[in-house]
Amino acid sequence: MTQAVPPILSVTPSRALVDEKFQVLVENLPPGCPVTLRSLHRSEDEDDWEAYGHYVSDHRGVVSVHSGHEGFRDRTPLASALAERWYMAPGVKRIDINKQGVQGTLFIPPGPGPFPALLDMWGGGAGLLEYRSALLASRGYVSFSLDYLRSEHLSADVEFKYFETAFNIIRNHPQVIPDRVGILGSSLGSMVAFNLTAYSTIIKPRCIVCISSNHYHPPGTTLKAGFKILSKHFHKAHFDENNYMSWRSFALDLIADPSNNVEVGRINCPMLLVNGCDDQNWPTVETAEEVARLLREGGKEHLLSRLAYPGAGHLIEPPFSPHFRATKFIILNSKEKVILLWGGHTKPHSDAQEDSWRKILSFLQLHLYHSPSVKANL
Repeated sequence: MTQAVPPILSVTPSRALVDEKFQVLVENLPPGCPVTLRSLHRSEDEDDWEAYGHYVSDHRGVVSVHSGHEGFRDRTPLASALAERWYMAPGVKRIDINKQGVQGTLFIPPGPGPFPALLDMWGGGAGLLEYRSALLASRGYVSFSLDYLRSEHLSADVEFKYFETAFNIIRNHPQVIPDRVGILGSSLGSMVAFNLTAYSTIIKPRCIVCISSNHYHPPGTTLKAGFKILSKHFHKAHFDENNYMSWRSFALDLIADPSNNVEVGRINCPMLLVNGCDDQNWPTVETAEEVARLLREGGKEHLLSRLAYPGAGHLIEPPFSPHFRATKFIILNSKEKVILLWGGHTKPHSDAQEDSWRKILSFLQLHLYHSPSVKANL
């Protein structure tokens, strides 16, 4: 493309949190000009992540998708712009926690507080992930990303008192409003959230958010024992044409027996369930239906809010995170390496992540902030 006036590329805002939308604008292009936009990110591990969008300009400033415009990877860009996206807003404090046998990372919003708080737990393959907690702190919540699946945790056969201790660590923090602490759990983390809220006599979460809901855990068993029971059914797993492993079929049989499940009808706090209708890992939509039935029978259906997204899979994360339909996974007990099928299709899954995050924040605002007595000094 040859022209006298070079194109201008701008990104607005140039600095923002990762869950904020931004506008990319290209100006000074000829009408009907095919153009490729490239986004490049270098991670802390020095890995390059990139994406491309192909467009055609017109005289009205409208673009349409253009395919087949290749051969640009090694070309010098006609215009470039630098943008920053943060999980952790300026002023958020990050604190390593290793006390009372509990490990994790605490994020505290800027300002004196006190703030509402969340115990943040990921699923069975995640380990300690911090970015969601950092983002929650950037939105005004003290957030404790809990590490609970290291080998020493499983070898010690962790009892649920580990999670009660973690909850109390955050509840007793001087910058936390002690009666405004909730739990956010994904997949296995949602099972822990259900379990604590249903059975604990020590802690009382103000509300819970369960993403990719899982209430399978035979009452009275430890985390390690629960894994052992689950692993006995892996031979029943389904493998697709790519040899990707799905637990969904045998999990349906497991949760059909009420004695295998957390007694969610005992829960007395508001809960939000977020699930993908194309979840190929676990029957999360069916789990949500069962939770709704049990609460309805107990006259507690008013406590439940549900989100179900057609075309979304199991790994529902904060908005604009990449979609992975299948990934490598290490079975916790056997250390066997497999490729697990999570499900989801890129466009509807991405839309679900954007919509669900906005509604999760609204739910948390309603139940952790919405009270005349709750006013944090931000």
